[in-house]
Amino acid sequence: MKTHPHHLRLCRRGFLAGAAALSIGGKPQDAVAATADAFRFLLLGDLHFDKLEHHDMEWLRREKPNDVRQVENYSRITREVLPALFKESQRHLAADDMAMAVQIGDFVEGLAGTPELARRHCQDAVRFVREAKLGRPFVFVKGNHDVTGPGSQEAFDQDLLPFAAAEAGKPLPSSSFTTRHGNALFVWFDAYRPDLDWLEQALTGRKERHLFFVTHPPVVPYGARADWHLFAKPNQQAQRQRLLNLLGKHRAMVLCGHLHKYGTVVRNTPSGPFLQLDVISVIPQPDIRPKDEVSGVDAYGPDLVRLEPNFSPLTLEARKALLLAEKPFIRHYDYADAPGYAVIRVEKEAVHAELFQGLGNRRWKTVPLSELLARGV
Repeated sequence: MKTHPHHLRLCRRGFLAGAAALSIGGKPQDAVAATADAFRFLLLGDLHFDKLEHHDMEWLRREKPNDVRQVENYSRITREVLPALFKESQRHLAADDMAMAVQIGDFVEGLAGTPELARRHCQDAVRFVREAKLGRPFVFVKGNHDVTGPGSQEAFDQDLLPFAAAEAGKPLPSSSFTTRHGNALFVWFDAYRPDLDWLEQALTGRKERHLFFVTHPPVVPYGARADWHLFAKPNQQAQRQRLLNLLGKHRAMVLCGHLHKYGTVVRNTPSGPFLQLDVISVIPQPDIRPKDEVSGVDAYGPDLVRLEPNFSPLTLEARKALLLAEKPFIRHYDYADAPGYAVIRVEKEAVHAELFQGLGNRRWKTVPLSELLARGV
């Protein structure tokens, strides 16, 4: 596999000292000794890279009529806003202590309509990132849109997974894998082919101080779409409880997206607390401001369905019940409709998230992630 120049530069600086510690054949490899306990990384939410020519529009109108307007909007954002977001990302990533860009899935919009267009869609997205010359690895996890539509899973396997492997600096036989940076373990978890046996094995014997669990959908419901989290179905509750306990046992910091809303949640489990940070990087216009801000444990509960009053009336009561059942376990809650991105600072003992809104390097707030997690006990 060809090694990119930015990987060589980063390895010399020590920020990718653990990049070779990826999961091969379902079993984590031993980590290369890390040389840097302090580093930062850029966190990008859903992107939905898209162009109208990536779609068989007749198929889309026939099979997914409710997604036509969404495709048109994402194509506009890709054309008008995404290049500026990547320019701004490039400037952040130029700092010596920046390790990589982490993207939490829905890299592409999907729904191409044919296998040929699905491959073109993925190939164009890869070309876009490479031509952006970020200067640091761009590592991402699988999102549902990345594998939606005819031929999309094959396109992911043939185009997106090899690209992720090149950026991670290691062959990836699976879209669930691990990487290490300094004193942090990153677990990249495929929520659409979830393997909890693999996850448990990947975490066994972990020695790193910090654990980042990167997956596309949230683990904890935190807004109106309370049935969109991982293992949400009634027949998946044993799997969900197993996942919750694994994350709690390891005091994980979950990095996710999917809902297109910002949220920070600390959730307790019988094994301990874990934290979840959800971001969204589909930015409708550069000067967008946060709205629908909700904060405090008392604000968490069934009433959150009011935030999207027109969403799925048929599931309203079920979503309220899910939020009510989750409420006793919530130790911290913060929510907003706030597109942007984050810069995560990892130190020997502490982790902070610096949140940016829209474009223009506009800092919104700083969230002390490790401090919030410690309070959740």
